[in-house]
Amino acid sequence: MSRIFLSHRTKVAFGILVLLLSAGVGWWKQGWLKEQYQWRWVMGASVLTPDAEHALKAGDEFTECKMGCPTMVVIPAGKFIMGSPESEKGRIENEGPQHDVTFAKPFAVGKFDVTFAEWDVCVEAGACPHTSVPASDNGRGREDRPVIDVSWHDAELYVAWLSRLTGKEYQLLSEAEWEYAARAGATTAYYWGDDIGQGNANCDGCGSQWDEKQTAPVGSFKPNAFGLYDMAGNVLQWVEDCYHDSYEEAPNDGSAWVSGGDCGGRVLRGGSWDLNPRLLRAASRVRYIAVFRLSNVGFRLGRTITP
Repeated sequence: MSRIFLSHRTKVAFGILVLLLSAGVGWWKQGWLKEQYQWRWVMGASVLTPDAEHALKAGDEFTECKMGCPTMVVIPAGKFIMGSPESEKGRIENEGPQHDVTFAKPFAVGKFDVTFAEWDVCVEAGACPHTSVPASDNGRGREDRPVIDVSWHDAELYVAWLSRLTGKEYQLLSEAEWEYAARAGATTAYYWGDDIGQGNANCDGCGSQWDEKQTAPVGSFKPNAFGLYDMAGNVLQWVEDCYHDSYEEAPNDGSAWVSGGDCGGRVLRGGSWDLNPRLLRAASRVRYIAVFRLSNVGFRLGRTITP
């Protein structure tokens, strides 16, 4: 009887093991186990504790994993005038009317645009699609250059993946957050002044070695007053908002404007390596179809800060 009982128990245990292994394979194929492996062992998790997050102040930087997570910069609460005055050179009608926007609490913004090195970790985890840019240098480069050829929907996959891994609220910036962060207190056309100057950014006519040729490595130019790099030029950046022709009835609390308007077309900000300097102005905004990809379009992260 003892031998029969042991044999039966072994069969039950073996059956349970098979079920667990089958479930594990299923989870792996669905990406859950692979994501957790990527996160815990390969990427090196270092998520901010509630106390550490509460202690953050304007200008602080943090990165929530050792490999693959963008460095974030804390942006202070405050108020600014969004849009451009009618007198600004290069202005178009969709940049107005100017209106006050108030941020009641700080938030975090990526120090740089999301890079290929960061994007490729998400691809390896099975959560993001491969881009059309090959691994070999094709004249545009990879690694520490901003990821390009990503649609708005691709960018949304990345922020959803990072949010799942960290348990924190990562997202694309709202238009208001983007412009507030780009201006960094400036009221001029560009965050360094009213003229494009020479060597301040990468665009068609910016006076850099990359002009109208390719993207530059992130951080190749001086940061703005908030410590953010490439908020003008290099690549256009997706934001969360649906496109609206004007700021009539726009939110004044800094939130993304995702009601009404054209949600099949989202907003791009910041100009790029192959565009005219007027499109690098802090108020400049471009509509583009959310499912399309281009060699001059990337994105930057935002993150909610819990007080």
